[in-house]
Amino acid sequence: MRTAIGPTLAQASVALVDPHDCTDDPDKLAILEAVHLALVRRGADGRWEPALAERWSVSDDARVWTFELKPGVECHDGTPADAEAAAWSIARMARPDIGATLGAPAVWAQYLAGARIEAASRSTVRIALDRPMADLLDVLGSGYVLSPLSGKGLPVGCGAYRIEAYDAGDRLVLQADPSQPGGGVASPRLRFLQVDSPAERAAALKAGTVQAATQLDRAGAALLAADPAVTVVEHLVPTAIICLFNAARGPTRDARVRRALNLALDREALVSGVLHGGGRPLSGFVSPVHLGAASASGVAGADLDAASRLLAEAGYRSGLELEVTCPTSLPDEAEALTAAVAAQLAPLGVTFRVERVEDRVEYANRVRLKRIGDLCVFDSSPMSTFRVLHEKIDSRVAGSWWQGFRNPAVEALLDRGRTTVDDAGREAIYRECYRLLQDDPPWLYLYNHTRFVGLAGRHPDWRMRADGIVDASALPAM
Repeated sequence: MRTAIGPTLAQASVALVDPHDCTDDPDKLAILEAVHLALVRRGADGRWEPALAERWSVSDDARVWTFELKPGVECHDGTPADAEAAAWSIARMARPDIGATLGAPAVWAQYLAGARIEAASRSTVRIALDRPMADLLDVLGSGYVLSPLSGKGLPVGCGAYRIEAYDAGDRLVLQADPSQPGGGVASPRLRFLQVDSPAERAAALKAGTVQAATQLDRAGAALLAADPAVTVVEHLVPTAIICLFNAARGPTRDARVRRALNLALDREALVSGVLHGGGRPLSGFVSPVHLGAASASGVAGADLDAASRLLAEAGYRSGLELEVTCPTSLPDEAEALTAAVAAQLAPLGVTFRVERVEDRVEYANRVRLKRIGDLCVFDSSPMSTFRVLHEKIDSRVAGSWWQGFRNPAVEALLDRGRTTVDDAGREAIYRECYRLLQDDPPWLYLYNHTRFVGLAGRHPDWRMRADGIVDASALPAM
C-alpha cells in the first residue's frame, strides 16, 4: 500500500555522510547515489555509463581525460552543475583530509594528487594526471559533483532526488527533481527508513508498512517468497570474504603454503555450513562481476592430495600451526568461518591458534600496521579490479591492507593495464592477473555473500545493479 509520502525503503541504516567519503557500505551508497551525481555512474551491468558527463575521451597514454557535461544542470541550491563545479568537486575529493575509510586515510588522494583539474570551458572538464590511469572512472564514479556554495552542513548535490527531511539514524525523505539527469523517476517522493534486522525488514514489507526492503537474508526471502504481492530478487555482494596471508614472515611467506591452503578448501561446504547457503564460492582475488574475473562456476572442489604435496615440498609434511587474527564482526560470521576453515584444514595437520579482537577499529588498525598473525579474516572491496590490485596487492604501493605479498609478473601486468585505454584489452590483462593470483594467491579465497531485495508488487524485469547498490532512480513504481 502506497504511503502518503511515497514508497518507503527499509535499510539497516540511514545516514547522510560526506559525499566524498570512501565507503563500501551499501546503505550509505544507496543514499549518496539518490541525492548526488558524478560524471559517470554504474549501469545495470556494472560498467560505467554517462551521468553528468554526456561523453568523454582519454589520450592514448591514459594521462589526459576530457569530459563534456550535459548543459543546464543545476545543483539543488540553484547553482550551476557546470565544469567549474565539477572541477572544484574533484579537487575537493583529492584533498588529503577527504576520502578516509576505516584504517585508510585519503583514499582518493593517492590517485588524484598531482593531477591538474581544470574547467576548460563552461561545459568541459579536463584532468591531466601525473601518471597513466586507464581506470580513472573507477575513482571518478565516487566524485559526486557538489555546489561550491555548500556551507558547513552536508554538501549540496545534483542528483535525481533532493533532501526534504532527515532524522539521523531513523529516516530520510527525498523529493524528486525532474529537471535533473536521472529525473523522471517512478516515485516523486521516497523515504529511507532504518530497520535494524533483516527479519524486521522482511516482516515490514510483508505487512505493507514499507514498500522495499534491502539486505535480506535467506530466511527473510523465504518469508516473502510465497507472497504473490511481493517481488524478491537475489543478488551477489561483490565484496570478497577472504583471509589475508602474512606474506612477510612465517609459514605463509611461502607461496606453496598459500597455494596449498587454497587448494584444501571446499568452499561450497563453507557457504552451506557457515552461511546456510547465502553465498557463492570465490575462486580468485575479486568477485565474478569484477573486470577480468572468472565466474563462480569455475571454482574447483578441494584437492587435499595436491595440498598435502605442496606442504611437504615446503617442509611441512607433518602439518603446521598457524596464528589467526580474527575479528568478532565485519564479517559477522568471522569466528564461525575461522572454525569451519580450521576443520577443513585439520586432515592436513594444520591447526589454528586464534586471537580474537573485539574492537573492529583496533582490528583494522592492526591490519593496516601489519600486526597480524599468519593470516587474518578480512573482506575486500571495492568493485574495481584496478583499485584492488593497486591498493592491496602491488608491493610498490604497500597500501594499508597489503601484507608483504610480491609478484613482479602481476605488477608488470598492472603497469600495462594503466596505459591500456581499450576496455577489452584491459580486461584481458586483468584476466591474466586473475590466473596468476590463483597460482600464487596473496589471500585465502573464501566466498561472496548473496543477499535479497524485496519490492511490493510484481516486477519481473527488475534487477539489482551489479555492484549491489540500490539505484533509487531505477526503482519501479510501488
